[in-house]
Amino acid sequence: QVQLVESGGGLVQAGGSLRLSCAASGRTLCISDMGWFRQAPEKEREFVAAINRSGGSTNYAVSVKGRFTISRDNAKNTVYLEMNSLQPEDTAVYYCAADRNFRIRIGVRTYEYDYWGQGTQVTVSS
Repeated sequence: QVQLVESGGGLVQAGGSLRLSCAASGRTLCISDMGWFRQAPEKEREFVAAINRSGGSTNYAVSVKGRFTISRDNAKNTVYLEMNSLQPEDTAVYYCAADRNFRIRIGVRTYEYDYWGQGTQVTVSS
């Protein structure tokens, strides 16, 4: 079993920055890709960013490309999401996810991930 715990969410003004962290514990050696998803109220959970095991390959949603940066530190079993130029439409609960599978292409769908954190709220005020 793998446990994921997000932190770093909060309230920021438009144009501000925030860094989310996700610490993995348990059977972390089983983790391959890791990603971030977000879900706004009454909206579907959507892909934000993902990174492969080595950290050498990333993928971003078009809506955040150029503003967000995903990274990971395997020694700390932690994945990060640096969010810059935040806007009100970025307001959502952000979820960390981990994939057990080895994939040629990084997963961008929720069903491609096996473990999920509890989520952390990010609110951007205008």
